[in-house]
Order: sequence, then C-alpha cells, then structure tokens
Amino acid sequence: MISVCMAVKNGAPFLLSQLESILLQLTDGDEIIISDDHSSDDTVAILEAYKDSRIRTIKNPQSGLVSNFENAIKHSHGEIIFLSDQDDVWMPNKIKTTLPYLKEYDLVVSDCKIVNSHLDDLHDSFFQFNSSSTGIIKNLIKNSYMGCCMAFNRSLLEKALPFPRQLVVHDQWLGMIGELYGRVLFLPEKLVAHRRHDKNASTTSSKSHHDLLYKFSSRFNLALSLIETRYGS
Repeated sequence: MISVCMAVKNGAPFLLSQLESILLQLTDGDEIIISDDHSSDDTVAILEAYKDSRIRTIKNPQSGLVSNFENAIKHSHGEIIFLSDQDDVWMPNKIKTTLPYLKEYDLVVSDCKIVNSHLDDLHDSFFQFNSSSTGIIKNLIKNSYMGCCMAFNRSLLEKALPFPRQLVVHDQWLGMIGELYGRVLFLPEKLVAHRRHDKNASTTSSKSHHDLLYKFSSRFNLALSLIETRYGS
C-alpha cells in the first residue's frame, strides 16, 4: 500500500492539477492523506467536492508546515510513503520509477524541475542548482532534501516520529534520519515539476531570507535533536 501525504493551506489555485497527476498513478488500495492547516480559501471545498475514496482529508490540530506534514504522516497506513506539496505536478512515471529502488533503499529523493506558476522552466535540475548529495554534515549546513521529491519506507518513522518540537524543516529531518538509520539514494530522474511562486510555504528550492542567527539556531537545534535520537537524551 502506498500513502501519499500532502500538506495544504490555501492551495486552491493549483490543487486540482496536482491531485490529478497523483491519482492517475495510484491503485484502488492506495491512499492520499491530506492535512489542511486552517485554509481560508476554497481548498476544503475543492477537496470535499472531489469524489474519490482514496482521498482522506483531516485537520491539522496545530499550525504550521512542519506539524501539518507530521499530522498527515501520522494518519497514513501505507508501507511506502510519498510526500507531496499542494502546488506541484508529478511526472506520470514518478511512482513506477521510484518503487523498485525502495526495495534496496530506505529513502529515495528524486531530482525535479523548478518551474513557475505557469509550469515554465526556471531550472532544469534542482540537484544541479542546489549541489544536492548525501552527507550528514553537508546537509546540516545546506539542505539537499526536498520533501516533494521524497519517498521512504514506513520503518523510518520509528525514529523520525514524533518530530522534534523546535524542528524548522521536516524534509531535512526525515532525510537525515534516513542517513543515520538506513540507506538513502539521490535518484537523477526528474519526477516532479516543482512550482515556485510568491505563496510557497517552503524556501528549499530558493534563496533563504532568514538571518544568520536564525540559521545557526535552527541548525544547532537540528543537530541536537539528531544526537538525542541517536544516543538518547
């Protein structure tokens, strides 16, 4: 069983095209768990009107991107979990291409194209744009893990959940848990068209505007959480 875990908040403009790109690749026994973070636009109405038994919408009891993804993951049932943004488009072969590698690896990160709101190319390869690769220290300094490109086996959740209270980036945490406790693959195939626009919740594929103190604090807390997970508090 495959679970696609999607976090949404005011995602009405692009939500339908993303859902359609995913559902075409799922079997009847798979599921999409969508956690809504108190949307004020038509997001919930769109989801309620979409009649597909594989879609289950839940409310985020807290607030924020990290808790929203954690909520979706906690309600999933699949042995294989794909993360999904609300505004991207999956390539038609995303699931079919990824699944064989999850027999050998615990977490797979595919490459993606960076596009604008109209799906015009901005960068042909996120891996090349970001110099993406594995490595605990490397990814502590500069994150290579983009959630919308990630799939992993449920076994990783034994170490990844619950998310640390001060966690800033969920995908970086999951990627580094994958490196600590499993095998990680960076897959060069571009399997997502990742939209960048003025309402993106994540800045992973663009330049961060946070100051140095914020960056240092977030990385310090991440490193501390990884140490506590590895060696106990």
